[in-house]
Amino acid sequence: MGMFQKLEIGDTVTPEIDWEMTPDMTFGTFESWGGREQMRSNVSASDRVYYFFIDNWEDEPKLCLMERGVKHARVAAEIRIPLQMLADCIKSGGTSSVFEKSYAINDEIKAWLIGNVLQSDDASAVIPLYEEQEVEDMGSSLPLLSETDFKGEKVSLPVEHSFINDDELADFLGKWNFYDGDLNSDGSFENSLVDPNDGRVVVDQRTGLMWQRAGLDITAVRSMKRKIEQLNKDGFAGFHDWRMPTMEEAMSLMNKEVNSKDIHLNLCFSKEQPFIFVNAQRKPGGYWYVDYKHGRAFWSSGTIPGGFARLCRTV
Repeated sequence: MGMFQKLEIGDTVTPEIDWEMTPDMTFGTFESWGGREQMRSNVSASDRVYYFFIDNWEDEPKLCLMERGVKHARVAAEIRIPLQMLADCIKSGGTSSVFEKSYAINDEIKAWLIGNVLQSDDASAVIPLYEEQEVEDMGSSLPLLSETDFKGEKVSLPVEHSFINDDELADFLGKWNFYDGDLNSDGSFENSLVDPNDGRVVVDQRTGLMWQRAGLDITAVRSMKRKIEQLNKDGFAGFHDWRMPTMEEAMSLMNKEVNSKDIHLNLCFSKEQPFIFVNAQRKPGGYWYVDYKHGRAFWSSGTIPGGFARLCRTV
């Protein structure tokens, strides 16, 4: 049994080791905007890259196999290797990360891995490491839509694509009393969220909008539009008219206070979409986003990789 078989990685195709990847390279490759843009044409959000590194955070160094991807990092296994080889690599100045605790492997360790792990049927040196799956706190149960008779004031928010100037934003936020930590810190828009008896969506009776509780992963704006088309073709939650929210619609979900997930949203919404595309552009150029992590609207040029999405539809 080989290493990847023991780790139950790769059902049909055995993954390859990226011998060029180092701990120093991972931030620029998988986390920074520039790196994500560079990776986008080659690696999708679901793809995984595997490399070895030395973990020197504890009393004794360890050789580990890292599984890395966009928004994903997991130490998949520890490899039993003679400690002296690890010590020699560290001492000889193996490339280290900023804190000098994670090291790239040297040629000696690479050769040992090829001969004793990757080209061997004996996987006894491989110690799988399993992580418990985190269950996100989605808050207490919302009232059921079928059992709720909303008697409050309903609000009709704009649904069409718009162009918004920087100097128009403050007045725009004040008009609807939307909270924005930079421009309208006293704002507070009240929602009336109910459960239509589908764990994937929630309805705001005040605005007449149905929302995804989660959303779509980070991608460029053109790719996002294709994802929305496919989602509508598939009939997500039984509907075919999902769309990117307008700035007003997206800002209507912004809570003044952060929740226990450190995000300005009701707990019923996932934290995995910290900032989302909105159906609005900036004059003279750029795209508007709503940032629930930092509690604000912001714009950026079209050169960054893109954003996440939380789609809505009119009920």
